[in-house]
Amino acid sequence: MRLEELHSLQQPQSKIPAELSFIVTTQVMELLFDLVRHEWTLAQQALREDDLPAALAALRRGAHAQNVLVESWDLLATMTPQEFNAFRPAFGEASGFQSSAFLHLEFLLGNKNPALLSMYDGMPQTRAELDEALRAPSLYDDALALLARRGLPLRAEPSAQRYRPSEEVAAAWRLVYTDPEHAALQPLGEALLDVAERVTRWRQRHLSAVKRTMGGKPGSGGSSGLTWLRKSAEQDVFPELWTIRDEL
Repeated sequence: MRLEELHSLQQPQSKIPAELSFIVTTQVMELLFDLVRHEWTLAQQALREDDLPAALAALRRGAHAQNVLVESWDLLATMTPQEFNAFRPAFGEASGFQSSAFLHLEFLLGNKNPALLSMYDGMPQTRAELDEALRAPSLYDDALALLARRGLPLRAEPSAQRYRPSEEVAAAWRLVYTDPEHAALQPLGEALLDVAERVTRWRQRHLSAVKRTMGGKPGSGGSSGLTWLRKSAEQDVFPELWTIRDEL
């Protein structure tokens, strides 16, 4: 477990007690990002092998890790603006938006933006890994490819750009939920919604935590802070699975 090394990685830059909570919470989140990525990657592999039970099991395990991610914001819930501002200058221009593990998850969700790769120009290995993730099918792409192989009328076309909702995809999911011939795929739709709902919860908790600890000030890396977080929290993951509910 390399516990001695693990416990040596918390090195506050100030004497503010809240800084240690911030460091530990951030490190825990990073580890959970990797765990969620591990499970989503296993789910993708299972989907490509037409092994729906294995894919559902991986998504279920990933959802448990997502639950812990969401609740990890509780560790920062009581931090006051005075406490946060007391150690914030130690960040310099560092920002949570620079987390490569977080960005990898966003790419897996289909929330792809090639321009963000420039942040890693000085980290060739990290940039190469993210470039591969950008060009590879997302988790949703692999789910849609399975639907196509199971006879649903849609074309699975992975893209290195941000996913855009499609009426063709909505029609396919509509059949999954209304046509008994495709009912066996409903658990996949529900498992993906479990993923999507937890992503939204995490984004909402992030928004709430930032609003409480720093208000509308710009992020430490120069981001728009609350504006960006609010827009992100309002963006549905796997959008067609939400929109078809109006008709079911």
